[in-house]
Order: sequence, then structure tokens, then C-alpha cells
Amino acid sequence: MTTPNATDCIFAGIDVAKLKLDLALTGIQQVATFTNDSAGFTQLVELLLKAPPKLIVVEATGGLERPLLDALLEANLPVHLANPRQVRYFAISLGILAKTDPIDAHVIERYAAQLSPRLLQKRSENQSELEALVTCRRQLLHLRTEQTNRLGATRSRSARKSIAAVLKVLQKQIDSMDCQIQKLIESDDDFNDIDKLLRSVPGIGKVASATLLCEMSELGKMDRGQAAALLGVAPFNRDSGRFKGKRVIRGGRSAVRSVLYMSAVCAIRFNPVLKAFAQRLRKAGKLPKVIIVAAMRKLICFMNAMVRDGLRWEELDIVKKLNCAESVV
Repeated sequence: MTTPNATDCIFAGIDVAKLKLDLALTGIQQVATFTNDSAGFTQLVELLLKAPPKLIVVEATGGLERPLLDALLEANLPVHLANPRQVRYFAISLGILAKTDPIDAHVIERYAAQLSPRLLQKRSENQSELEALVTCRRQLLHLRTEQTNRLGATRSRSARKSIAAVLKVLQKQIDSMDCQIQKLIESDDDFNDIDKLLRSVPGIGKVASATLLCEMSELGKMDRGQAAALLGVAPFNRDSGRFKGKRVIRGGRSAVRSVLYMSAVCAIRFNPVLKAFAQRLRKAGKLPKVIIVAAMRKLICFMNAMVRDGLRWEELDIVKKLNCAESVV
């Protein structure tokens, strides 16, 4: 009988704050605190490498956790990035209602031990850069929308002139972001190959493709159900006893879902496969929003298969059959 490695029973939870990191380890009540900077990362990694845990879980904190994750992944330590809402629900399920940084660190450690979540993959420099550029572009778009709304509600000539000047600068920056994103994708062979596959789909443009590349890097490495759930368009049951509720979508990655919503609206009009699919749902009496969400689910499943098999849109069997049927007619 073999004896299990002692580190197989050790899990780590790290609570991230702006200035400090709190580390909780299995079996140790005392929480270790480090500064949230490069010096603190070095000390933390050195401590963990002495007896590497089976899993380290870091709670997402609005991007403050990213430098720490990079340091842990660079040291080849097993890391998972946890959704704060899921960690909080887990704490409530344990009857833990109090919330402090040390308590959170221990909750995250127990989360790692009991749920065994999926490991985070190490990202390339280009992946990190692409994510930063796409995020910046999305934030600029949000600012442009805010300023456009203000312009419509403002009557002062001087104020309108000032807002128009801001809008001009924002549009220039958005155009610059678009150029940088496209250059980065074209400079990376892997990105460029996947980008060409995705953009071969009628309805998927350069913004949707870039967003998928940085926000859903798992494309092609999961099944269709997982792809739909990750996007947040998988319907979940709401049944209890005799009550049969409507199935609803929830969770997922909202940034990708927002972009793919517009792609689905476009695809329903101009993509022959999605157009026929939408028409069948309309005849069945489905509501417009239900049809759009179903089209989004179809799109992500198609693209997941395309990336997995290295196929362009026109090479999919369903597209070939449709083209053959149209040529016969």
C-alpha cells in the first residue's frame, strides 16, 4: 500500500486586498500576511514552494489579483481563480456569516479543499496584452455611450461643444485600440489562425472575434454544453415538486455574451443556417429574445467545434448540406 504525499492534503486560500495578501493553509489557524507587490509575491511563492499545496485558490478582486496569479503560474504552482459570489455562497452554506480578510482566506482554503475547482492555465504575454487591449476598448465604449447620452440631454451650447470634443478624443482612442488589437492578433500565429476561423462565420466580426480570443480561450477544449454554460446561454431548470418553472439562463461571461448578442442578431438576418433556425423557432411560437439566445447558443457551439477541428464555416457539414440543398433547388 502506497503512502500519499503529505502535500496532497494541503490546500491554500489567498484573500487579495489592495495593499496586502492573506494566506490560509490547511491545518494552520494562523493566517500569513504579505504585501501586495513584487516583494510580497516573492515571499509568498518561496513559502508555498517549500511544501507545494495540491491547489491554491485566489478570489477574483477586480483585477488586483492578476499580478499575483502571474507570479504563482510562473512558479508552476496549481492555481484557480474563484468567483467571489460562489465563495460567498459557500461561506453561507458553512454557516459563516462574519466577513474579515482572515476569515475569507480560511473560507477560500476550505473552498479549494472541498470543491476541487478547475486549474487556471498559464497565459502567454500576447494573451495578457490582448485582454488588456480588449478591456480598455470596452471601457472606452462605455465612456463614449455615457458622453453621447449626456450630449443628447444637454441644451447648453458651451457644454455641448465640450462634450463633442470629448467624444472626438474617445473615438480616436477607440480607433487606435482597434488597430493595436488587429496588429497583435496578426502577429501571433495561434491568434491569427483562430481569428480567421471565427471570422469566417457570417455574423462574427473583428470585435466579436477578438473578444472570444481573449475572454474564451477555452474554445475548442470543451464540449458544447460547457461552451454554452461558460458563455451564460445554457438554460437551467427551475422545477420543484409539481411546480414547473421556465428554464432561464444565468451566470457566464457577460462581456462575451454582450458582444455575441449583437452577432446573433446579425446572424439571424444574414447567416443562412441561423436564419433558417430562427424561422423554425418563430413558427413554434418562441419569443424574440428566446430566439436570439438560442441563436447565441448555436453560434458558440458551432465556433467551439470549428476551433476544435480546425474548420472554417463553409467546411462544416451543416453548411455543406444547406449549400447542396440550395444548389439542387
